[in-house]
Amino acid sequence: MSTYYSQDILYYIDAILKYSNYGKAAKSLYISQPYLTQVIKRVESQLNCELISRNKLPYRLTEQGKIYYQYLTSIENNYAKLLREISAVSDIDNKIIKIGVLPSLGTYLLPLFLPKFLGMHPNCKIELSEALPEKNEKLTQNGELDFWIGQNSRNISPNLNAINWGRHRYRAIIPRCSDLYQKDVAIIPEGTIDINKLLCQKLVLTSKGSAIRKQIDQLLSIYKVEPKIIMESTEINTVLKLATNNLGLTFIPESIDVKECPSEYNIYEIPIDELNLDYFIAHHNERKLTSIDKDLIDAFLIHGQNNFNIGEQNE
Repeated sequence: MSTYYSQDILYYIDAILKYSNYGKAAKSLYISQPYLTQVIKRVESQLNCELISRNKLPYRLTEQGKIYYQYLTSIENNYAKLLREISAVSDIDNKIIKIGVLPSLGTYLLPLFLPKFLGMHPNCKIELSEALPEKNEKLTQNGELDFWIGQNSRNISPNLNAINWGRHRYRAIIPRCSDLYQKDVAIIPEGTIDINKLLCQKLVLTSKGSAIRKQIDQLLSIYKVEPKIIMESTEINTVLKLATNNLGLTFIPESIDVKECPSEYNIYEIPIDELNLDYFIAHHNERKLTSIDKDLIDAFLIHGQNNFNIGEQNE
């Protein structure tokens, strides 16, 4: 059974289990219902067993179906591993490196090290996957991305190897609607506001599941604060705009550019020991790094280390 065929079967089974209806499953797969039914029946005939129990809703895999599903998954994992190994020994003079990054994070990080790297390897091509962290993490695990650039490496999957910079700061944006707002003050000195007071304000936050939100939720739990969340967004720049336009207080990594505007909001640098993040570049544990891969990681790290040292000298 070919890899592509096994992948198709996985998609088919997933769709049938999701919808518990062959018609809806076929529609979602852009194939006809008779064809979908025929494929499943053909496989069941070859294996001499029923794969999907259709006696009641929702549809479920039979015990034999579970074994077959695990078999197909193992084929896909082995194929992804094969792709990684082939990529590692491919013609490095015309190498394509696929990198996943959140758009707002890429705006800050990529210009810092990619020009230097591409200057060293002008024939190398970079393909970006500008998507949410959850998607980029999954694509990296599956071998569809070579590297994933993100923040807060302690929260990623254990089968990914992350190389990170040191700790970096967060800033709170305190709008006029907050009782912590100080009139005509651009930047409030570090350490002059308790973190729990910030958490008790009306908040505008990134959506559940984001790297930033996980940290804020952890702080809310530590300080036992019931949050007053006015609005959430998957886009950090949207959150920033809402906060600077007086909707509520928010927390922004230093990678996000914020112009001073003391008549509308304060910027408060949160002490790094209270709230911080790291930036990382990650790859699958089984990936065999080429010399070009190592140069990419080095370019990422060299800037990060320089940036971190400057930050330490200013503290």
